[in-house]
Amino acid sequence: MPIHQLYDTLLALMRMGAAIPFRNRYDTLGPVIDRVFDLSTVLRTSVGMRWGALGGPAQQALHDAFRRFTIATYVANFDKFEGERFEISPTPRPSGADQIVQSRIVRSTGDPVRLDYVMRQAGGGWRVVDVLLDGTISRVAVQRSDFRGLLEHGDATALIARLQRKAADLSGGSILDS
Repeated sequence: MPIHQLYDTLLALMRMGAAIPFRNRYDTLGPVIDRVFDLSTVLRTSVGMRWGALGGPAQQALHDAFRRFTIATYVANFDKFEGERFEISPTPRPSGADQIVQSRIVRSTGDPVRLDYVMRQAGGGWRVVDVLLDGTISRVAVQRSDFRGLLEHGDATALIARLQRKAADLSGGSILDS
């Protein structure tokens, strides 16, 4: 199951922690994110109706910046191990043509954080197209709201710059426009 692969990799990165440079952890996680997430669908849905008007080169530049930002966010948020464990429900819940994989990150204190993954059949397997915090707060919806103002002028320049800046900030500058 793709979520097992993601969580196994995140756990390994957390155990490595800051002893391994950010760039190395980023390079380790990148291929896993590419296999587990359908970043093209996540981005297209986050941008919304303006996606088609952006044009091919802008779409590709935006995709590249969004991928860097996504990977950097996971590396930065899962940067140390403090006894957390990941629990994944063995049975996905159907939601139309999609499936919802329920999971929890249980802190060492016992406090769980619920993360559900909306999975869609793509490229011969199930891939993540949204992440739901506490089972209801859609990451795609939050991004759509964040992206809206940056796309007001009809192009993706401001959004690309924002994603590049955030990825650089999260990485301490180690993944500048790579």
